Amino acid sequence: MMPSSARNPAFQPMRVGNRTEAEHLVAGVMRTMADLESVLEAETGHIRVGRFREGLSQEARKSELSAAYIKGLEAVKANAVALARFAPGALDELKKAHLTFGKTVEANQIVLATARAVSETLVKGIAEEMGRQAKPQVYAPAGQAAPRHAPSAPLLVSKRF
Repeated sequence: MMPSSARNPAFQPMRVGNRTEAEHLVAGVMRTMADLESVLEAETGHIRVGRFREGLSQEARKSELSAAYIKGLEAVKANAVALARFAPGALDELKKAHLTFGKTVEANQIVLATARAVSETLVKGIAEEMGRQAKPQVYAPAGQAAPRHAPSAPLLVSKRF
């Protein structure tokens, strides 16, 4: 994947030149990560108990925070040497927080994958049952299978909740 600066020549990442700027950059990334983690935990909690509408209600906020977090990480990478020089303690805290955040993301992905698998299984089961009900269950008087009915309409599923 290309860094933002290669995709957009007008993009110039923040350049850290002193301790205050280094701490400010790390604090901003930490705030964004904490906000995103909060949204992910709420989503995970709702989806885990089957409240899909509530769980997915913060999609726009999650996307916004994810983009800001990625942008912040790009700035941290671009300033890794300066951060290590000016704010090594803050950089260590960011690394620890990032590990914890990774566990939250992993839990969220597991819950979403499980919900998706369960939903697919339910939809397939319903479609199979509808197809089974459309097949003849009896024989005609001459011992032949009863005439087939017109096929049922296809099963439509809305992705909106």
